[in-house]
Amino acid sequence: MGTPHLSRRSFLTAVSAGAVLVTAAPMLAACGDGDSGSGNGKVTIEWMDIATTEPSKSIYPQVAKAYEAAHPNVKIKLTNLENEAYKSKMTALVASGKLPDIYVTWGGGVLKQQIDAGLVKDLTSGGGGLLSTITPVSQKAYQFDGKTYAIPYDMGMVGFWYNKRHFTKAGIKDTPKTWAEFLDAVRKLKSAGVTPIALGGKDKWPGHYYWAYLAMRVGGMAAMEQAAKSNDFGGPAFVQAGRHLKELVDLQPFQAGFQNAGYDTPGGEAATMGAGKAGMELMGQWAPAVEKDASGKGIGDDLGWFPFPTVDGGQGTVTDVFGGGNGHSLGKDAPKEAMDFLTFLMNNENESKLVSSGAFMPVVKGAEKSLSDPNRKMVAEALDNSTGFQLYLDQAFPPAVGQQVNDSVAALIGGKKTAEEVAQQVTKVAKSQ
Repeated sequence: MGTPHLSRRSFLTAVSAGAVLVTAAPMLAACGDGDSGSGNGKVTIEWMDIATTEPSKSIYPQVAKAYEAAHPNVKIKLTNLENEAYKSKMTALVASGKLPDIYVTWGGGVLKQQIDAGLVKDLTSGGGGLLSTITPVSQKAYQFDGKTYAIPYDMGMVGFWYNKRHFTKAGIKDTPKTWAEFLDAVRKLKSAGVTPIALGGKDKWPGHYYWAYLAMRVGGMAAMEQAAKSNDFGGPAFVQAGRHLKELVDLQPFQAGFQNAGYDTPGGEAATMGAGKAGMELMGQWAPAVEKDASGKGIGDDLGWFPFPTVDGGQGTVTDVFGGGNGHSLGKDAPKEAMDFLTFLMNNENESKLVSSGAFMPVVKGAEKSLSDPNRKMVAEALDNSTGFQLYLDQAFPPAVGQQVNDSVAALIGGKKTAEEVAQQVTKVAKSQ
């Protein structure tokens, strides 16, 4: 969430009947030992993921059981953690120098740090057969110096999910195309007695989407590329992004108690949107599935989608997109069966299940045929037609920088920091890395 966060995040798996799953945050057994400890030829694969909600809550254990049935000598031990708990656990595991055999990654600077520490297996050759079936764009976040270090299983972008019924009630005839129109839509929703935006302020990463997208719309991809090269976020694009975000915050658009609300927790962002209690949420491609799971119902055909609007006078275009994917990396000591399992996970049958479930966007070539929902088709088309792509900022840069982005933007949203202070503090941490 970095992502995703889907979610960016916590939109994946828990247990189905008879499946092996740990839902707390246990210490992992030794990873990649190639056996179960009994010397009897059994292989245990430690798989750590962020799969805590439906539909993958049931799909992943089913896939693991199917693989075990075909490979009696292999045991898949699946550990699922909520997004923030997962990131904390991974930080501790990186420090210990031992990563799970298979673990979820969003790529970018976080994965690069693990690679530089010598903890990740290079999949360029071993995964070549599988990688050749996967779309090139979905592999970008996991490639460094011409090598690939993860197998993608989802790829998408962040946009606004909105309640059509609420928009009609507020007299909003068309989805906003500019930031000024967006702010006007927020005012109209408030006037109609509708909470304009659901936000999981406690988790922080959902808030950074606004700042990042606004910086892209003000300064274009050139501003993002320059910041990445110079580690300097003090330029006009980022300061102006903070000021525009402050314009939104001043309208008090979020649900009551948003600062103590998680993304996919009871009463949080996804549940508020899924229960029809908000007009919009800015979220990734997994949003509809998590809204339904968190609220118990979702809003069905009332749900629509539109891309983040442009900013008047800005250099960015609506076709510059922000988001990312989800992939699985292998720890350096992972047994060969771990790569074989990932190949099984991403075969045509399982990819079709993942995509048609509603929570995943296709990464296997041809799997886009499994898309039936019109909103998800719009997301896929926006990706296909994109002119620029920016990975989540809390994943694109080293962990300390990503955390500072999330913390500083959350403080701005909470009224505790100015736009200038956000830019200065993120720059200070980026320069220190």
